[in-house]
Order: sequence, then structure tokens, then C-alpha cells
Amino acid sequence: MAQPTSNPASASPEESARQYDRFFGPFYFEPYALEVAKRIDKDMQGTVLELAAGTGRVTRHIRHRIAPQARLIASDLDPAMLAVARQQLQGEDISWELLDAASIPYPGEAFDLVVCCFGYMFVPDRAKAFAEAFRVLKPGATFLITTWDTLEHNPASAIARSIAAPFLDGPLPEQFDVPTSMSDEAGLKVLLTETGLVGIHVEKLQLISGSSTAKQAAEGLTQGGIYELVEKTGRVDIQILRENLEKELAQRFGDNPVQVPVSAIISRGQKGASSLGSQRDLPQ
Repeated sequence: MAQPTSNPASASPEESARQYDRFFGPFYFEPYALEVAKRIDKDMQGTVLELAAGTGRVTRHIRHRIAPQARLIASDLDPAMLAVARQQLQGEDISWELLDAASIPYPGEAFDLVVCCFGYMFVPDRAKAFAEAFRVLKPGATFLITTWDTLEHNPASAIARSIAAPFLDGPLPEQFDVPTSMSDEAGLKVLLTETGLVGIHVEKLQLISGSSTAKQAAEGLTQGGIYELVEKTGRVDIQILRENLEKELAQRFGDNPVQVPVSAIISRGQKGASSLGSQRDLPQ
């Protein structure tokens, strides 16, 4: 599943981020960036905070959706990702900030909308991070997030994993299950409810994504991640696995273009108009 991955040591952090965006951006993130933007009120006023903005795929569409005078703050923990986003969105009216979703450096009730696409899966303390988002929302404001569905509903990633896993030296590290660790719709509803949100709506959304060819998809899916671990074992030539993956993808989803089902969950809720401020609003 799409997740931040390491690249060869010869690549700088920013080049790694660009490589990551080059494939995973259009293949996985762009389709859902468009869907998230549709769920934001057109020409909404006020101030928007985007968490885990990455290379700016969602950021671009938020900026074009909200009112020109509305303020957009796009943030991430990874300076390289944020640097690429800033470069790719030069000239756009966006404030860029490095910040931790579990410790947002803003006072309570500061934002009219908080958005986080495919980021909360990687936060160690999700309840704390959700509470922080709730704290900085104005009464009546919206919290809008996306998380990945299970691996079985994202078959390109599932196939890529099945081809590589037999060549690992041991069991698949648990870190590779993190991207799909928030796929339980009922669990998401509970977490959102316990945060204090109301008007909660959780929807599974299946789309068709793809690269122009099966070869390009295979090249992207074998960059970093589990394939990097396999390469370190020296047990198999990665190019052979890449070719096997290309054949499997072409057979199942076509070649030019390759059209692959992807699935994610879009969740949203509002902070009630009568919500009381948290103790975390106080100076600390």
C-alpha cells in the first residue's frame, strides 16, 4: 500500500520525495484528492488547516476549491515532502508549516476546516491527534479525513506484496500493515464519536486508478518498501520480480492503460456548535 518509503542512499530526501510523488501521486493520491475537494463547500470562507499534506496533491485542490480570500495552511512532519509541495505549488496562496498532528501549535477554535488525507495511520497516538484536531476546530467546523481500505481491496499493492514476500528473510515487518490499519469503518465511527464530533459520516469509496502502462505501474510499486528489503537479501534480482509484477498487472487490469481498482474510506464530522473548550486551550 502507498506509504512513505526509503530510496537508495544516492537520492537526496527531496529527490526521494519527488520520486515518490511521480508514481504514487497520480496512481493513488490524485483520485482521492479530487474526491476530498468535492466534499468541501465551494468558495468556503475562513481558515483551513491541512495535516500530512505530503507533496501537495490534496493541497492544490483545496486551494482551488475554497474562496480566494480564505486562508490555507498546509503542513507535514517531513521537510522534504513539504519542500517538494512548496516547489510544485509556487505562486499559490498557501502557508507552509512543519508541524506534528498530535501537537498542533495553534489556539483552540482557530480553524473552519481541518483536513488530513492518508496521514493518521502513521500517528502513534491517534486519539491524541484527533483530540488536537477537535481542539483547534471552531464550533460547527468540519473534520475531513481519508484512510486506506484493506489490502485485498487495493489489488495492485496486494499483488506487489505477494510477489515480493516469499523472498524476505523472515516474516513481513509489521510496519507494512500500518497504511491499512484504519480500514475498519465501525472503528472509525467510534474514534470520531469519542473525539466529540457529531454528524459523523463514514463512506467507503472505490475508484479506478492507474498508470499509462503496466510497466510504469510495476516500476512504481517496486520502488523502496518491501522491495528494498528483498533487494538487501540478495536472494533474487529485483528486475525479475518487476517483470513478473508487470505481467500480472497487465493480465488482470490491462496494459495501456492499466486500470486498477483502489479503495479508501472518507470520514467526516463536525464540532458541535455548543462544544466546550478543552483544558488544552489553556497556556501550557
